[in-house]
Amino acid sequence: MTMARYRTMMELLFSVAILFQGCESDVRCRDGHGTEVDWYIVYKYPSGMDDLSYLYMDESTNGWKVNKKAINSTSGPLANTLKPLFDFYDRKTEGFGYMLYNDQPPQLPNQTKPQSVSQSYGHSKGVVMLDKQTGVWLSHSTPGFPVYQNKDFWPNSGNMNAQIFMCVTYSYKTFKEIALQLEYIHGYSYDSNISTTFHEELLCVAQRDCYPKQEPWFSVKTLTSMGGQSFSSYAKYTRFGDDLYSGLIVKFLEQNLYVKSWGKMRCPLPSTCTPEGHHVNNVVEVKLPKRKFFKSTVDHSKWCVTPDGNWTCIADMNREMSQMKRAGGAICTENVAVAKAFNKIVKLCDTYKPAPYNHDAHSHEL
Repeated sequence: MTMARYRTMMELLFSVAILFQGCESDVRCRDGHGTEVDWYIVYKYPSGMDDLSYLYMDESTNGWKVNKKAINSTSGPLANTLKPLFDFYDRKTEGFGYMLYNDQPPQLPNQTKPQSVSQSYGHSKGVVMLDKQTGVWLSHSTPGFPVYQNKDFWPNSGNMNAQIFMCVTYSYKTFKEIALQLEYIHGYSYDSNISTTFHEELLCVAQRDCYPKQEPWFSVKTLTSMGGQSFSSYAKYTRFGDDLYSGLIVKFLEQNLYVKSWGKMRCPLPSTCTPEGHHVNNVVEVKLPKRKFFKSTVDHSKWCVTPDGNWTCIADMNREMSQMKRAGGAICTENVAVAKAFNKIVKLCDTYKPAPYNHDAHSHEL
């Protein structure tokens, strides 16, 4: 073989390699080894319980796995998943887009303190990243996450309390539906780069310009992950005017719910029984594997689980009076292993107790 033919063949092989590399998307949920996973859930312990360690679960673990790494590790699932975003900071990767939203956004470089967000925006926190093949929707509970355009992504505001994260990998086409859900959630986008070549609905949400203008003031959609698993997205806009859990989720699931939300609310909603007869009970204590129980006052996570079924939801919102008038949502999965794992950590519920029947109050003349 002549040197010229050898050079031509090597150039051809190099071109084919580049072509195939371009067909492989890096925008996927990834575990602590950097391996692609269809979805995962991370539950960070509150401060004082192994500092920044966390529990991890994905489709292969069959429940919780204790992870002794710090959640801010550069080789953990959050860092590995966010790597395409970090790469974009360095070299403005072509064909990559992202939107970061948080009702408690991080402090920007030109600010002396974190910005205050109007309550007209959703009580919601999340990360959307995508290219023209795949993308991730990472929903979470952490104020100031991720830190603004910094590879040191973990904020100090996430240290004290327990926090939760749910990442799901979707195909590019699914993000048109996700964008429509984000319109109802109406999250406060504090940093984004969505080009005009992406779904226009997503660009509109990233620019904070799109939100529902007419009824219905809620939306429920089934989203299918890259691995073929179905997730239910529940989203309510400000004008829905009711609790996310007792007013929306339970009406579709038609099952009782255990709801875990922030324990330091001004006007918490009590455990209740819906008109359809389903109980929505507030979780007040949690016991994570191999640890002592802790109260909801040190747990900033938001989630719910059906005690008699297989549904689990990772959510944006608390059961609080003012949040009946806020936008937000939840991502739910009907998965036996996930529901079993969450039911196991419920230590104590504030169960619904009907008021004593008062005959005089209910009597009337015929």
